[in-house]
Amino acid sequence: MKYLLLGLAALPTLILAQPSPNGPAALRDLALRDNTAWEIVEGLTTEVGPRLAGTVAEAHARDWAVARLKALGFQNVRVDPFEIDGWERGTERAEIVAPFPQPLILTALGGSGATPADGITRDVVGFGSLAELEAAAPGAVRDKIVFVWHRMGPTQDASSYVAFGPIRQKAPSIAARKGAAAIVIRSVGTGNHRLPHAGATFWAEKQEPIPAAALSVPDAEQLERILAKGQPVRLKLVLTPRFTGKRPSGNVIAEILGRDPNAGIVLVSGHLDSWDLGTGAIDDGAGIAIMTAAARIVASAGQPLRTIRVVWFGTEETGSQGGDDYFRRHRDEKHVMAAESDFGSDRPWKFETRFADSADPVIPQLAALLQPLGITQGLNDSLGSSDVRPLANNGTPILSVRQDGMRYFDIHHTADDTLDKVDSTQLRQNVAAWTALLAVAANDANWPENGVIQSKTIAK
Repeated sequence: MKYLLLGLAALPTLILAQPSPNGPAALRDLALRDNTAWEIVEGLTTEVGPRLAGTVAEAHARDWAVARLKALGFQNVRVDPFEIDGWERGTERAEIVAPFPQPLILTALGGSGATPADGITRDVVGFGSLAELEAAAPGAVRDKIVFVWHRMGPTQDASSYVAFGPIRQKAPSIAARKGAAAIVIRSVGTGNHRLPHAGATFWAEKQEPIPAAALSVPDAEQLERILAKGQPVRLKLVLTPRFTGKRPSGNVIAEILGRDPNAGIVLVSGHLDSWDLGTGAIDDGAGIAIMTAAARIVASAGQPLRTIRVVWFGTEETGSQGGDDYFRRHRDEKHVMAAESDFGSDRPWKFETRFADSADPVIPQLAALLQPLGITQGLNDSLGSSDVRPLANNGTPILSVRQDGMRYFDIHHTADDTLDKVDSTQLRQNVAAWTALLAVAANDANWPENGVIQSKTIAK
């Protein structure tokens, strides 16, 4: 406790200039005037920048995170290390050779195979959906460059990403199985800027990766129009990513120790790694900043009943290996709540839970605290974001706060994911919501200790 109080002495004057009331509503309102989250995401994106999993940059981010969390007054700050299969991008270039020669803008998908250094030139065969590719005869795609497009549009709740994300995740492996030389897809995103969206692709077991890339949305629409002219289309593709072997990654963990070691752990989290095109401001610098700031504000009101554990997960983008490693190490510890913020920093509008029936008295309390922020109550079927899903499947109660997703997939996984896309006022609204929720979860003696396992499929 002495260490925690010493750390909290470093809180901004804004917090120390007034009494620290214990109530969740007062802490919620205090969070609307606190700049800790902005300072975290600004520092991370400025002093570290892109943080591709398994790279020196991700290692630098872990060192930065440990130093920052200690400076913020957290206890037991450490790294749980693990290894991943490393991958780094190389040269990325494409051009239509015929019938209308012109360059295209694209980026390699995570885990893509490579072309020779001077590239490949092949005929293009197009498909309007994943189902069309799956139904195609192998002879129709063999030794060709497959192109898959779609009609993803913006949605507030990310439902369009759930629907179209499998094109990025599964189409490359399907095309490889059918003998394709390479694959390009329309970016799984909604922005019309000429910026391709990166993201992971998942290969079937023993499937040799082929070159796989995402075209910017305007370039994908251009290629689709050219194919519609009915003439043979040839594309030259140069992609030279490489697999780098086993590389270190890790989860950064920090705590605020609770008064009762038997009362359980309240886990709040985001992921530290990012794609390498931008600086990972909305994905997921904002998320870890929101959760860390909320935990710190709750601690400013005094030592909580339960331990609050803040986790900055490593290697989420390429398959949630950080979440899997955390579950392997910590599954037998008593988690009474798990939550992850991984959907940017725009205005929160709905909260969701996955609680047992014993939580019936708690949910209305949460709803009342969030109502002044314009946040409505959703369903009791959330599985949270990808890193906490193993805990959710094991029965841990889950809390989620939904942010407005109408512009998220304009920016997601692109070079445009930079600090200027974070609105500081909306960022503080997120912190306020999580502060209120966390104050209840960490201190309410009637908090549910088990959730209800629901069957649900959510794209990573």
